Amino acid sequence: MGEKIPATVDEQIKILRERGCIIKNEDLARETLKYINYYRLSNYFEPFCVSKHQYEEGTTFEKILRIYEMDRKLRSILIAALEEIEITLRAAISNYHALKYGALGYLNPSSFDRVHNHQTFIARINHLIEANEDREFVKHYNRQHDGKFPLWVVMELFSFGTLAFFFKDMQNVDKKALAGDFFGCSPSEMDNWIFCLNELRNYCAHYNRLYGNHFPVMPRTPRDFEPELQNDVFGYIIVMKQLYHSKSNWNERIVKPLSRLLRKNSDIARLSDLGFPDGWETKIAWVE
Repeated sequence: MGEKIPATVDEQIKILRERGCIIKNEDLARETLKYINYYRLSNYFEPFCVSKHQYEEGTTFEKILRIYEMDRKLRSILIAALEEIEITLRAAISNYHALKYGALGYLNPSSFDRVHNHQTFIARINHLIEANEDREFVKHYNRQHDGKFPLWVVMELFSFGTLAFFFKDMQNVDKKALAGDFFGCSPSEMDNWIFCLNELRNYCAHYNRLYGNHFPVMPRTPRDFEPELQNDVFGYIIVMKQLYHSKSNWNERIVKPLSRLLRKNSDIARLSDLGFPDGWETKIAWVE
């Protein structure tokens, strides 16, 4: 295939119109396409396509721009909660592992399951330390403690993905105790949920579209929960609910702003594009 030819803003507007987009305010469209890349914005038309390069009847530029803004605010709500969940997981996992195996027990392969690739794990740890060598606490442990980092310290360098693999490679008896005591779930549920939230975090951190999208990992449905979860925004929010540390904070910081956001955009956003079922507000909230 030949090299793609870049299009001017006027040409981009023409393409959108040819595909069925109603543009009432051309100045707005032109100004928007100067600060939002056409390729990025065009991705938000995907949930409103009836066929390739053909949009649903009544699709307006203003509507898609509102969906784009709603999605941005949705990411902000979720990324704040994901930050709290990640910090909670770091604390729970590092505290449990260090109390049982010692501050440096993670350097011993016997503290992990047999499937654990310890050489790869240590290489990843060393890479994290080298990549962050200018941070004050890294300098301190390299200088004062001969580069020996207690687990609760080195875990501050972990990405969500590294955290997910750490838990996955723990011994089954430890995973069972940790999952049950801290989060009231099974090891397999916690395994799956951490990997789900790692995917969601990556989507949010890279400003990817959530609206009308599906994620790579299918979430496990919590016991006694209906309907069965799917790999959409609603399914992943329910996963977040299971691992969030405070029921009251969850309702205040997640449920309330999310409800406000969806009500404000109820005239243009379809709940089905987010996977939200009827009665979704009672399903995502914790009842005290």
